[in-house]
Amino acid sequence: MSRPLRIQYPHAYYHVTCRGNERKDIFRDQEDRREFFRLLARSLELFEVSCLSYALMSNHFHFLLCTPKANLSEFMRHFNISYTVFFNHKYKRSGHLYQGRYKAFLIDADNYLLEVSRYIHLNPMRMKSKISMEKRWRDLMANDSTSLPGYIHPRHRQPIIQYRTILNYFDKDNDKAIFEHKKFVLEGTLKDISNPLEKGKGAGIVGTEEFVANIRTRHGNDNQNKEVRREQPALRELDKVITPNDVINHYAQMVKLKMEELTRKGKQSTERAILMELLYRLCNITQPEIGKLLGGIDYSAVSQARKRLYVKMQNNPEVEEKFKLIKEKIAVKCQE
Repeated sequence: MSRPLRIQYPHAYYHVTCRGNERKDIFRDQEDRREFFRLLARSLELFEVSCLSYALMSNHFHFLLCTPKANLSEFMRHFNISYTVFFNHKYKRSGHLYQGRYKAFLIDADNYLLEVSRYIHLNPMRMKSKISMEKRWRDLMANDSTSLPGYIHPRHRQPIIQYRTILNYFDKDNDKAIFEHKKFVLEGTLKDISNPLEKGKGAGIVGTEEFVANIRTRHGNDNQNKEVRREQPALRELDKVITPNDVINHYAQMVKLKMEELTRKGKQSTERAILMELLYRLCNITQPEIGKLLGGIDYSAVSQARKRLYVKMQNNPEVEEKFKLIKEKIAVKCQE
């Protein structure tokens, strides 16, 4: 059976889940969870993806994500490989950590974003238990198994979570939004509320009939192009306002290097890694496309260079400041 086509477009929302292979644990201790969060933070930054909600169980996880750059496949590939490498190395194992590919539902944000976020947050409370719902709620608020504590108590907020998107659905005033959101989530513990993801079975889309029809019209795959499009990031609709050549030319002038030097295959430097990051962030192009521009290198080489730059910027504020300044200057020049 052929793999389902991932529908990707700018600023799409997804519910994503991964389960451990043979339903085995993917977290064995607190160190695993800390590394999971560290790698998640790095991946979110590298691919400019927003995480709105999460829930971690011993053998699987749930995310609610927004992808402004239409790059869910790239993000999940990078993140899952990163954590698998860590886990396999630590426990001296090999092979797959997860049970097949990640599962993703495209979400109709206007109608189902809040329900999906609530479903994710209350997932740990659905486990069969004799413990009262009141005790389960207290336990949920006392740990980082979900992103819910940060929504209820601002002091528990985490840098990796974009809280405002969900809270804005309730009110622009922060205190009122927090109160109304908490009330909404608590309703899910008191009533027998259906799982919103059931609507996504088959189509892979959680939304109204109108939303599903619209997505199928705009992003449906025709038979003639099916095989070609399946091997590409699905149906990218990115507005490449700033062209790669403009970025390369302006950057070469700023760092006083010839364009041929920056794009030559085999060259490794901080300047070249910064150029890769600029192309990814400013031009809305994929890592394979960046590789072709810079001497025909492959996807993994671009990914590794961007990861090394990320670590360098984390450890060296001067490098991070240099990147931000160059990015701002090039963005301005390209808009002139």
